Amino acid sequence: MFPGEFIARLSGQEYLDSESLLRALQEPSPVSIRVNPLKWEGTPAGSEPVPWCRSGYYLGRRPSFTLDPLFHAGCYYPQEASGMFLEQVFKQVADTSGYLRVLDLCGAPGGKSTHVSSLIGPESLLVSNEVIRHRSEILAENITRWGTANTVVTRNDPSAFSRLPDFFDLILVDAPCSGEGMFRDRIAVTEWSVGNTLLCAERQRRILADVWPALKPGGILIYSTCTFNPGENEENVLWLAGSEEAESVSLDISGFEGITVISNGRITGYGFHPGKIRGEGLFVSVIRKTGGSGGRTPSGKKPKGNEISGPDREVAGRWTSFNSENLVRKGEDIYYIPGRPADYFALDTSLTVIMPGTKIGSAKRNGYIPAHELSLSGGMKAGAFPVADLDLKQALAWLRKDMMDGIEVPLGWFVASYRGARLGFGNNIGNRINNYYPVGQRIRMNIPDEAENSIIRWENTEK
Repeated sequence: MFPGEFIARLSGQEYLDSESLLRALQEPSPVSIRVNPLKWEGTPAGSEPVPWCRSGYYLGRRPSFTLDPLFHAGCYYPQEASGMFLEQVFKQVADTSGYLRVLDLCGAPGGKSTHVSSLIGPESLLVSNEVIRHRSEILAENITRWGTANTVVTRNDPSAFSRLPDFFDLILVDAPCSGEGMFRDRIAVTEWSVGNTLLCAERQRRILADVWPALKPGGILIYSTCTFNPGENEENVLWLAGSEEAESVSLDISGFEGITVISNGRITGYGFHPGKIRGEGLFVSVIRKTGGSGGRTPSGKKPKGNEISGPDREVAGRWTSFNSENLVRKGEDIYYIPGRPADYFALDTSLTVIMPGTKIGSAKRNGYIPAHELSLSGGMKAGAFPVADLDLKQALAWLRKDMMDGIEVPLGWFVASYRGARLGFGNNIGNRINNYYPVGQRIRMNIPDEAENSIIRWENTEK
């Protein structure tokens, strides 16, 4: 089932139980989700907690996420459990009580970025980056669904971040890898080769070297992969520590069973190996920057054309709880930009920004049109718009952009919701209701009669 070269190498890795690992890789993947504390409370029925993530749960079966309006509303994110260990890393190495500038360099599809955005708090700044165009669009969609307003999405090669010397307090590099930790998926197996592992290791070193100057002195770099290959894992961390002014940071894992400590020279990493943990394969290591790059931390100024008018401020104040100092205008569109404005403008002048923050709305000749992003944002004021709370059948029809009947709302703009979770904007123009859910994100599958049997059931109360 697995390549012979892969099996032979595993048997030589002393910290691995290769027989147990290979057996586990032939079993079904655990199903897990992470609940969004901004939008939802409650526990999935029949679930078990992920030990290292307070909002993570293993599910007893795989539901249909497509048929669940709560998924589309950003109430939870399907994420494999090993990756949720990021929460423990942040607790031990980052001071989340203050202002942080964080970069998730390889952000798509958004699991780690949405997690980080919840961990660092609303006043900090997260830059979530993805170099591949279609993946960056998926990343922006998932960030929008999650609804935290502290994130900017960019699309840049890692080398572009050298324009921001000593800028970030913390950088997460979840590097593209040979994917051995995902070998429960046959596609990952068929794409593997010894040559590809070597190419991955070289690419990972280039990525680390390119982004290192953007980390400030004393800052933290979290390096992770989903492979077991030493050449992509501990050897790369040892290379970085030896070629730069850096030191390895140890973590306290005493409260968690099954995590493997991997030591190589003066660096330490942590392995998550199926058969010992309940999740996919993962390697993570933490590095602190002990020297400076010699650059000057950039500070940006608001360019001309981004000025907000009085009516813009009035509308933003009526619809949102955002700080008016963080409002910018881009053409007709009004945005809330996260973090300190000078930091955002430094990003905007150095990088390709595809999502500046939270789009609030657009100024048109006949008034302001609220943006879909606003409907999913935690920054929207309660009571800013009338609400149409839909049942499951109606909510799925809304998400398919089917014709809607039986919705009782006043004339004008309103928010469609399901179980109190917002789905998007509609406009009652009298003779019909216009659904402003994005066409590109609509559900395309046919809705089965018993859709409620395919989605997550919840215990306790929800927001």
